[in-house]
Formats: sequence, structure tokens, C-alpha cells
Amino acid sequence: MTSPAAGKPIRTAIADEDGIDFAIIELFFFAYRDFTSDPDQILADYGFGRAHHRVLHFVNRRPGLTVAELLDVLKITKQSLARVLKQLIDTDHIVQVQGPRDRRQRELYPTAKGRALALALARPQSRRIRAALEDSGATERATIERFLEAMVNPELRAQIDIVPAQTSGKNHGDH
Repeated sequence: MTSPAAGKPIRTAIADEDGIDFAIIELFFFAYRDFTSDPDQILADYGFGRAHHRVLHFVNRRPGLTVAELLDVLKITKQSLARVLKQLIDTDHIVQVQGPRDRRQRELYPTAKGRALALALARPQSRRIRAALEDSGATERATIERFLEAMVNPELRAQIDIVPAQTSGKNHGDH
């Protein structure tokens, strides 16, 4: 038996209930939508999607990353990665090399074509970040970096420290 209210429309917007910060959640939705919109348009020209972008990003940031390490960073299934990786290898964006110590291990490297695409995807995102920092009057970049790092699950934050140090000379692990 269903409750008497089942199926009836609720005509009021959800509000801040139980300490839920809907304003920040909504800002994240909108910021993510726009942050990914420029790369999405570029990726569409290749028949690629966001998974391809993420693979290209991390392989370019960490050349020699193994398939196992990439799976751990992306938190996707081996099957999902296999499909995306096959496309990136077939289109000469990434090459796969046997590991020097363990021949079963596969290391991933960008090609010149893969590096060029990764840069083309990152440029509009970098411009958007720079403009947002300027427009918001955010003078302390480190505060924003600490906030975003704090959004990552504590047990996974070590993955951030693996990424090469930023051009500012700051390594995410140095707080």
C-alpha cells in the first residue's frame, strides 16, 4: 500500500536541510559544467569523451604511468579503461610499452599527438581558472588548493602528491 502523498508534486524548492550546503553544491555543479564544456567540444571532434580526457591528462602528467596505477587514480573498471585506452592507442595519442622489470606491466606514454591534444584540452581550462582567480579577487591560491585537496578522500590524497610540482614551485604535499 502506498502512502497518501505518493506521486503528488512537491512545489517548493529543496532548502538547506540537515546542514546540507546546497549553495556550494550547486556552485560545484555549475563550475564543473563550464570547466568541462570547452574540452568537451574539442573531444567531440575526435569522437572522444571525458574518460579520454582524464587518461590523456594523467598519462601526460605522469609519463610511464602503468595501467594498474592509472586504474587506481581514475577509479574506473578495467573494462572501461581498456576501451578508452584502445582508442587512444589506435589513434596514436598514447603508446604502451612493456615494463622494464615486469614484462606483464604496461607503461603508458603520450605521443607528440597525445601531448598536443592534452595541451589543447588544458589551455581553455587554465584560462578559465586564471580568470576565475582574478575575477574572484582570490589572492591566496594556496588556500584554494588546500580547499580542493581537502575535498579529496583522505586515503586518496597521496595520489595528488605524485603529480609533478606546480610551476609555482609548490608541491601539493608541502603544507
